[in-house]
Amino acid sequence: MKKLGSQTIQFDSPPTILECASIVGPKEAQGPLAKYFDKTLDDEFWGEKTWEKAESKIIKETVNTVISKSGVPLNQVDCCFAGDLLNQCISSSFGLRELNIPFFGIFGACSTFVEALTLGSICAESFANNVLCATSSHFCSAEKQFRFPLELGNQRPPTSQWTVTGSGAALLTKSGSGPFVTTVTPGKIVDMGIKDANNMGAAMAPAFVNTVIAHFTDTGRSPNYYDAIISGDLGHIGKDIAVDIFRSQGYNVKSNYNDCGILIFDKKSQDTHSGGSGCGCCASVFSGYLFKELKEHKLKKILLVATGALMNSMSAQQGETIPSIAHAISIEV
Repeated sequence: MKKLGSQTIQFDSPPTILECASIVGPKEAQGPLAKYFDKTLDDEFWGEKTWEKAESKIIKETVNTVISKSGVPLNQVDCCFAGDLLNQCISSSFGLRELNIPFFGIFGACSTFVEALTLGSICAESFANNVLCATSSHFCSAEKQFRFPLELGNQRPPTSQWTVTGSGAALLTKSGSGPFVTTVTPGKIVDMGIKDANNMGAAMAPAFVNTVIAHFTDTGRSPNYYDAIISGDLGHIGKDIAVDIFRSQGYNVKSNYNDCGILIFDKKSQDTHSGGSGCGCCASVFSGYLFKELKEHKLKKILLVATGALMNSMSAQQGETIPSIAHAISIEV
C-alpha cells in the first residue's frame, strides 16, 4: 500500500469484503430497508433483562451470522475490530468475549464501523488473511447514557436523531473477487463550536466535508467518480448543511449523495425527527442494503464516510463543544 497526498492510503492488493451480516430492532424493521437485514427483532430486550445485555447479544449474533455466511472457520480469522457507544465499549467486549481471537476494541463514536474497516483493511493488506469488523448501538441504552432515561419522557427537539438499535458486521479477506476496499481516508478531528447534543448533524457535517474533500484532493477524483457518496449519521439536517458547505467549496454532490440515517427510517411515517444515528446505523445500512447493491452490481463504486461525535455524557454536562470525526473508504467492484 502507499500513501496518496496528505491522508489517503491506496491498496496495491485491495482487500475483499467477503460477506456481511446485520440485525436490527423493531423500529428499524418498520423502515424502508427491512427486507435487507438478516434478522429483525420484535422488541428491544430480545429476551434479556437489560438493554445493555440485549445490545451485547445483538452484536454477538450478528458476528456469528457473518461467520456462518462466509464459510470461513472462526479459527482462520486473524483478528477482530469492534466497538460501540457505551462506556468502555462493553457491548462489544461482553458480546464477543467468547470468540477466542485477537480483539481490538475501538471507539470513534458513530464513525466506528468505517474505522474498523479502515484498520481491518490495513491488516489484510499486511499480515492478516481474514479480519472481522463489527459495531452495534441501541436506542434505549444510548439515550440513557448520553441524554435522558426514557422513563422521564423528555421531549425531543426536531434536530435530534434516533439511535439505531442494530449491528452490522463484515468479514474482510486478503484474496477474493470483491467488492474491494481500494482506498481509505482517515479523518481529522474538526470542532466548529457546536454544543447542542441534540443536533449531531450540525456538529458532524463539517468533519464529513473535510474528509471527503481531502479524499478528492489526494486521489484526484471528483464526486461523479462514485455511483454513491454515503455519509453515516448526519440525518436530514446534517445532510443539508453538508451540501451547502460542499457548494461553498465548489463541489456539487447533490445528485449522488445520501445518508444512512435518512435511508434507514421513513421520515413521514416514523417519528425519528432528523433521522438515524449510532454505531449500528452505518454498519447495518451498509451490511444489509449497500453491500447487496454492490454484490448485484447495482452500485459499482461507493464512498462510504462514517461520521462520529467524539463526546461523552460528562463533556456535554460541562458545556464542552463537540469534536467530530469522519473516516472514508472507497469500495469498488
